[in-house]
Amino acid sequence: MTPRLEEVTPATFDTAVAVRVRPDQEHAVSPVVQSLAEAYVHPPGVAWPRLIVDQDHVVGFLMAFLDIDWHGDGSVHRSGLWRLNIAAGEQGLGYGRFAVDAVAGEIRRRGGTELYVSWHPGPDGPEEFYLRLGFRKNGETSGGQTVGVLDLS
Repeated sequence: MTPRLEEVTPATFDTAVAVRVRPDQEHAVSPVVQSLAEAYVHPPGVAWPRLIVDQDHVVGFLMAFLDIDWHGDGSVHRSGLWRLNIAAGEQGLGYGRFAVDAVAGEIRRRGGTELYVSWHPGPDGPEEFYLRLGFRKNGETSGGQTVGVLDLS
């Protein structure tokens, strides 16, 4: 496994929006096309969408948020993992861990010390995945999802 991140470009747009999680996970994560639309409507530099590629094969998509105004009033700025979509046939192979590590590296490169993520609660959500990676619940929710934070210092 030698994954890397690539920008989503006009040439890779169709490949990006074709990334699909397992059917039983679709309720827990937005499709890539919605993520790209959200990236477009936020100020430049806030959303960081990337394809996860192994050799020449797209295995997933991630979108980070970088220095976003968390409460909308300028009081709290956070960075973290906004979306993680690993293709149905590519799950369990380490690409999710790679994605989290890549986002952590980008946040550190920009001077950040925490990585935030939110997830769909319940037995069918990715909570165990994030907790195994060292995230801790911080007692907050966002849009009905559990918020977790990973210390990067």
